[in-house]
This record gives sequence, structure tokens and C-alpha cells, in this order.
Amino acid sequence: MELRIKQGDVVLFQGDSITDAGRVREQPHDLGKGYALMTAGLFSAAYPEMQVRFLNRGISGNRAKDLVDRWQDDCIGLRPNWVSIYIGINDTWRKFDRNDPTSAEQFEQSYRELIVRTKEELDAGLILVEPFVLPVPEDRKTWREDLDPKINVVRELAREIGALLVPLDGLFAQASTRASAAYWAPDGVHPSPAGHALIADAWLKTVGAAAAVR
Repeated sequence: MELRIKQGDVVLFQGDSITDAGRVREQPHDLGKGYALMTAGLFSAAYPEMQVRFLNRGISGNRAKDLVDRWQDDCIGLRPNWVSIYIGINDTWRKFDRNDPTSAEQFEQSYRELIVRTKEELDAGLILVEPFVLPVPEDRKTWREDLDPKINVVRELAREIGALLVPLDGLFAQASTRASAAYWAPDGVHPSPAGHALIADAWLKTVGAAAAVR
């Protein structure tokens, strides 16, 4: 697969706590301690001549509607060439911990608004990252009924607009046959260092960065 990212591109990571990963908000170029940092480091080491810049604007706790509310400042205004969107697990989680559900239809409406604005105002490339959940603890199994339709929304939107798709749900399920689910995500949602590395590896493969992955 041809490398999709080009010389001098700006790549923006957007999402919730998994993307945020403890980044220092007061430092606009801080990438946190998760997959965004790993991805940027591996890519930059493999392709130093390309001088690609990576930005992280993930915010812990965000849902798709929260991204809509801050898209002007935290996406459009940054003028990225590529936007990686990783959102959805909190749209499910809030149903179970706060009785504040987001329907698949509401999720799609917000997600579609992000995509439309990004294409119309930036003409940027889009990389959509599936949310995932693992059965740790056991009650996470009940989340599947709510999360699966949202995963399908992400897949259908990627197909519809020709975006790149990082298929994390299946990848984490497959990885959990090699080591326990808790090894990859101790609470079923937030990745371990190994889980973040799995995401970074999948992301790089999706954009065709063969030189950056094992």
C-alpha cells in the first residue's frame, strides 16, 4: 500500500481519553503518553525526511457531540492535512454509568457533522478509528448491544466517504486470543502500553507506513 501521508503534512489526532493519554494541555505540541505519541515517534523515525507534524487534541470524557462543539478551534483552526478521529466509547459508557445514553442515530449525526465540516472547510484526509470494548470486568459484555451499532456507524461512514478505517474492535478481539483481555485493556476500555502499541501499529499500517511497523 502506498504511503498516504505526504511531505510536510500536519496530522491531527482527535478523540477522548484514549487519545488524550495524559497530554499537557498547556503545551500545544504535547502528544500525551499513548498511541498518538507512539505513532508519531515511529513514523517520524522511519520517515525523517518528510518532516510531518503531529498534533493531539484528544480530551478525556468526550463524546462525539463534544467534538462537534470544539471542532472549529481544535480541528478547523489548526489546518491539518489529515484528521484521525477516534471517538465512541463514551457515547456507550455514559448510558451505563450516568443513564445518559446516545443513540446510534445521534452518534451518526454528530460524526457526520465532523466529517462534512472537515471535508468542506479543510479538504483534509480522514482516518476513522473504531471504538472497542473488552469483557473486563464481565459487565462490559452488556455494552456490546449499545456499542456494536456505533462501530457499524463508523464503518459505514468510512465506506461512504472513502476514509481510511482502523478496525480496532476486531484487532483487540484477536489480540485477546494471544493474551488475556486485561493485558490489552485493564478496564476493558483504556489500553495498556501494549494496547496503545497495538493501536499505533494498526494506524501506521492503515496509512501505508510500512517502514514504521514491524
